Amino acid sequence: MKIKIPSYFKNIYIIILLFFIVWMVFFDSNSTLVHLELNEQIDELNKETEYFKNEIIKDKIELSKIQSDSGLEKYAREELFMKKENEDIFIIEFDSSNVKN
Repeated sequence: MKIKIPSYFKNIYIIILLFFIVWMVFFDSNSTLVHLELNEQIDELNKETEYFKNEIIKDKIELSKIQSDSGLEKYAREELFMKKENEDIFIIEFDSSNVKN
């Protein structure tokens, strides 16, 4: 029994075209698969860039608050838990489960 090959597969141009497509998709150093991976990396890096831009904006706002003496003192007390000499600090904790509305 003979296998019939369609006539368009006998055409040399079609064979070369198919070979070229397979080569470009899978085997070439600039293949489509590599481009897809690189596009994913570009998207991730763009997201990271946006995140860091937002963090820079937040840090600039915090820095502008700390520039004044009162802002610096507030920051030192709230974030670094510092206190002045001869000063007592009382920490009051509320138990939210026993609070009646």
